[in-house]
Amino acid sequence: MGDTANSTQTTRLRNALAGAVGNALEWYDFAIYGSLAPIIGNLFFPSGDPLTSLIASFGVFAVGYAARPVGGVVLGYVGDRIGRKTTLIISVSLMGVGTTCIGLLPTFSQIGVAAPILLLLLRLMQGMSVGGEYPGSIVFLSEHAPPKRRALFTSWPVIGAFMGFLLGNGAAAILGGMIGDEALQQWGWRIPFLLGALIALGGAVFRRHISEPPTLGRLEMHGDIPFVEAVRDYWRQILQIICLTLSLAVGFYLMLVYASSYLTEYMHISTSSAFEINTYALMIMIPILAIGALVSDRIGRKPLLYTATIGTLFLSWPLWSLMHHQNVYLIFAGQAGFAALFAIGYAALSSAMVEALPSHVRCSGVAIGYNLCQGLFGGTAPLVATYLLARTSDDFAPVYYLMITAVISTIAVYTLKETAGKPLPD
Repeated sequence: MGDTANSTQTTRLRNALAGAVGNALEWYDFAIYGSLAPIIGNLFFPSGDPLTSLIASFGVFAVGYAARPVGGVVLGYVGDRIGRKTTLIISVSLMGVGTTCIGLLPTFSQIGVAAPILLLLLRLMQGMSVGGEYPGSIVFLSEHAPPKRRALFTSWPVIGAFMGFLLGNGAAAILGGMIGDEALQQWGWRIPFLLGALIALGGAVFRRHISEPPTLGRLEMHGDIPFVEAVRDYWRQILQIICLTLSLAVGFYLMLVYASSYLTEYMHISTSSAFEINTYALMIMIPILAIGALVSDRIGRKPLLYTATIGTLFLSWPLWSLMHHQNVYLIFAGQAGFAALFAIGYAALSSAMVEALPSHVRCSGVAIGYNLCQGLFGGTAPLVATYLLARTSDDFAPVYYLMITAVISTIAVYTLKETAGKPLPD
């Protein structure tokens, strides 16, 4: 009995780590790209106007997200018909190849217009990879989790994502401090991308030894294509997932990806200081997320989601105001406030999504809803913010956008059925 229990615990821990490491790589790369967007813009989209280069750089960032729904459909099909494990191995391998190639990519001054074209293609490949990674990992872990610990188990990929963002921002901050802004812009920006190859290799090897969930054997009973069945029969749940994710997606990419560029371009904070502030804000998200997941398993999904959405609606203005000071401690306080709100929301979001759909369309349904939201609104948030600031000259334009999304997400939480502690639907 004791050996069986120990074996089960070991299997669950191995699966949880496998879910986390892949997301760490996915978001490590996205964090690097978002943090280094001004440098990438100048190198791949040279222009006499720094704002134009930045917009072009964030445009490619957004294009990567546009590919996420396609990746979600393809890898969601693989997960629902072939297996969750296969999806996870494919996704981490694709991201590893893309990250390494970006680190080796010649710039515009070296190969001309081919440089931004190749960058765009690599971002599309990475976007497809991400489209299957997060949905596949939370579905995989939810199906291994005890019902009363589902939020905790599905928080591991999110913790991995935050760790990836932390590593990405930390790498940029450390490099900026060690070699200086000039060297970072000339050649140092490549190093964080190349280091991602090590994470990819470790993730692919590690995932070869994970086990499939017990629900996999029932998937062959359904003959319809998972994407078609999900959209036809479960469109309400998919729409609900989109709206639940909306304010968290927009908020995260505004305040923890775009913020670094905003602080350097508009507030004239040094690149290294902006990276450091962002890194510390990300650090506080991890313990809040873990504690929030435990709380969600005790009191439900809706209380935490309400806290995140209503908190974002009413606190965005004062928190953004704090980020308009030259005092780095006040800037950090504002960004840390946003980080805490989003961590609370993500602590309940993953489990709420997987609990809304039956097993035979779970990968596809979650991937469609989550990736559509991230592709249409999350990945485009930095581009929208840059555009709004340029057109309105109002420093609070991004906040208005975020507050509107918070209203929509709050309505979605109201329509949500409480599913904490209940068996997953068959």
